Amino acid sequence: MLTHDERKLLELIANDFRLSLEELSIQTGLSEEFIEERLKQWEEEKIIAQYCPLINWERTGEPIVTALIDVKVLPQRGYGFDKIARRLQKFPEIKAVYLMSGGYDLSLLIEGKTMQEVALFVAEKLAPLEHVTDTTTHFILRRYKQNGVELLGEDDNPERLVISP
Repeated sequence: MLTHDERKLLELIANDFRLSLEELSIQTGLSEEFIEERLKQWEEEKIIAQYCPLINWERTGEPIVTALIDVKVLPQRGYGFDKIARRLQKFPEIKAVYLMSGGYDLSLLIEGKTMQEVALFVAEKLAPLEHVTDTTTHFILRRYKQNGVELLGEDDNPERLVISP
């Protein structure tokens, strides 16, 4: 179980992984040595799995298509959904795999350069897999907020077409 100070330290890192040991020490009251030791331990234990910036790809002009894929699978005896999830997470196109409640078993976050590329991945690699019984694809058309960060600022006023009779 985390202490209050350790939780604060993790929250600071989650919000900005570029903070120096000195800045983290000032904000938490913990020593730089303690923070350095704790970060190393958390990295080894996969509590901190990765340090990663959030890129707003829409602003770069680079083509990127993201889709959420709902997947129904037949759970395997003795493994449940874990074995198929482990297999799915090996595909580089799949950025996230979640076990879900509701009508579908797994939810996947997939990225590609075009809608066709994503659709082909689903049709040729995902749907034919043993134990996959159904998929539903939802393309993300625009991101407004991700990881708690608002991506559409106040100065971003997308022009709307006026529709008149």
